Amino acid sequence: MSEPKEAGKQNTVQICDRAGNPAADSCASQGKLLGLLYGTAPGRAALKLLTKPAVSKAAGLALEHPLSTVAIPPFVLKKHIKMDDFAADKYRSFNAFFTRPVKPSARPVDRTPEALISPCDAKLTVVPVTEDLHFNVKGADYSLAAFLGCRHLAKHFQGGQLLIFRLTPDDYHRYCYPDDCRIGKTRCIPGELHTVNPVAAEHDVKVYHRNTRTVTMLTTAHFGHVLQIEVGAMLVGKIVNHPHGEHVARGIEKGYFEFGGSTIVLVLERNAAEIDPQIRKNSENGAETIVKYGSRIGTAMS
Repeated sequence: MSEPKEAGKQNTVQICDRAGNPAADSCASQGKLLGLLYGTAPGRAALKLLTKPAVSKAAGLALEHPLSTVAIPPFVLKKHIKMDDFAADKYRSFNAFFTRPVKPSARPVDRTPEALISPCDAKLTVVPVTEDLHFNVKGADYSLAAFLGCRHLAKHFQGGQLLIFRLTPDDYHRYCYPDDCRIGKTRCIPGELHTVNPVAAEHDVKVYHRNTRTVTMLTTAHFGHVLQIEVGAMLVGKIVNHPHGEHVARGIEKGYFEFGGSTIVLVLERNAAEIDPQIRKNSENGAETIVKYGSRIGTAMS
């Protein structure tokens, strides 16, 4: 599998459906705003303030206020969100709406043992893990060791695959475990909250380097050892992971993100899974693929 084209070299990031057809980007207007922030001197000055944890915390408090509910109807309309997928019709705050649970029937989990499922609703890119890998995720160029904060872990996953799930504000922001597994230690890597929007790439702004992220080792039933990493973003107050016992089943909710764009990364071992051919093809062509929580994205190879 060849490495995907550098998305940072493109003016826009192509988004495709599971059949490879171009799909509309409901967050295009968000990209224009971020373009002003990254592409102008006043915007970059504003970013220094906006990316401070204290500002993110203040934004989180505002989104918890009951008055924030006035923003819900226009948000639903603008982002074309299918509210029939969700049980509640009234929310105490915008954040309660943003972190709303979905009806199980709207996100059925593929229970086929050999199926690798998507942990979330997102736009997916697949990158092969090579010895000298410096993966460019929409302009953020890092080695796997720098991203994980551990050279030993990075070496273990040589020859495997990196699955990057980019969530945008229109996505369902809860995420799950990708297989039956034993939960290992979760490590938090603190950082300055920053945006994960692809527009950052056009202005050489590193993304993940400043982001808070949680790294969890999963010993799975069908895919060996898998790393699941949640990455916070600008104006996301926190990553919320639920406490669980030692063992969990695939599709069990792992946690959720509060308001903002966010990212989940899965790191797979060599020969752990064969990713859906269309997803691989889209990635090789520099395009992201729309995937849904619980849906099959690949198949176990062993």
